[in-house]
Amino acid sequence: MKSIREIYKVGHGPSSSHTMGPQKAAAIFLSENPDAASYRAILYGSLAETGKGHQTDVAILDTLGHDKCEVVFNVDRTIELPHENTMELFAYDADGNETAKMRVMSIGGGDIRIEGVSAYDPPEIYEHSSYTEIAEYCKNRNMRLSDYVFEHEGEEIKGFLLEIWHTMTAAIREGLTKRGVLPGGLNVERKAQYLYNQRHIDESPSTRENRIVCAYAFAGSEQNADCGVIVTAPTCGACSVLPSVLRYMQEQKNFTDEQIVKALAAGGLIGNLIKKNASISGAECGCQAEIGTACSMASAALCELHEMSLDQIEYAAEVALEHHLGLTCDPICGLVQIPCIERNAVAAMRAINALSLANFLSETRKISFDMVVRTMYETGRDLNFRYRETSAGGLAKIYQ
Repeated sequence: MKSIREIYKVGHGPSSSHTMGPQKAAAIFLSENPDAASYRAILYGSLAETGKGHQTDVAILDTLGHDKCEVVFNVDRTIELPHENTMELFAYDADGNETAKMRVMSIGGGDIRIEGVSAYDPPEIYEHSSYTEIAEYCKNRNMRLSDYVFEHEGEEIKGFLLEIWHTMTAAIREGLTKRGVLPGGLNVERKAQYLYNQRHIDESPSTRENRIVCAYAFAGSEQNADCGVIVTAPTCGACSVLPSVLRYMQEQKNFTDEQIVKALAAGGLIGNLIKKNASISGAECGCQAEIGTACSMASAALCELHEMSLDQIEYAAEVALEHHLGLTCDPICGLVQIPCIERNAVAAMRAINALSLANFLSETRKISFDMVVRTMYETGRDLNFRYRETSAGGLAKIYQ
């Protein structure tokens, strides 16, 4: 498996697969063809169908030049694609002759795969590729999941994760200060500040927990929808599930940043396993691959934070993913707003519920984490394309 640095990426919203990935591809293409007179980008599949709402064209034009590049949205579903997020880049000389071509797949979380090229693939860091293998390795050495990450990534990963944590909390903090309407035309109002400040008249501790965690999740997701700086965890659209629960727990129980770093390590490892053995791309497997993975990461991180056992961590991560199986990705108008923002808040509360269940029920489980990851992938591949980030079905179709 790759480094967990590939799970946690700092960037601008609203979409890791639709903006960060294509922009990265365009930057590589520009570096290889800096003297081209003009460029052309053709988007296919989900990139074509929700690219406008996700600002895919803006990301490409900002990189290749608004006056030098043409972006084409090809929504022809009869074309066989290697991935739902496929794009082609062309370079031309002054006479209009094609001088270079690149075919790219934006595979989720800001990562890309260039057809016929492996030079941009990050190196393999981990020799194990299943939770079962990792758990056995850790049990034999009396290690925690975070220890496993630090052993393979090196001590410098701790500094990286601390910076990631600071960026995550900054996004929440800034999101709580903002009011107004999000861009895109849906007239969605920011709600994080309202949730944070409006205490219920007869608020119980559990009601307050729900309100504050959801306020944090809304804050991060609203920053993403407004193209603010966020951290993929594992994607832009699911960026606030993990940080919202960790921030709340740190405030409530005074966990140190060092403990948070360990939690981020465990959560990143879970995200890595799902990315390796299934997908974190909504265009490939629906929202279960994004929000489901984020909830699973958050559940594992919470368990690591509370120093729970490897079996309890597995149970929490499995429960979190299992109960997002079949979740569709149907963003209205292709914007990462409805239902995406609310889903981050709901998933954050589910992660806390999974933590609680794992505390009592881990010894009774019948389903392994590896099994549910495989199930998620098969379920996602069976979903009709209309429910895989194309805005052609579900809420996106019904909403008027």
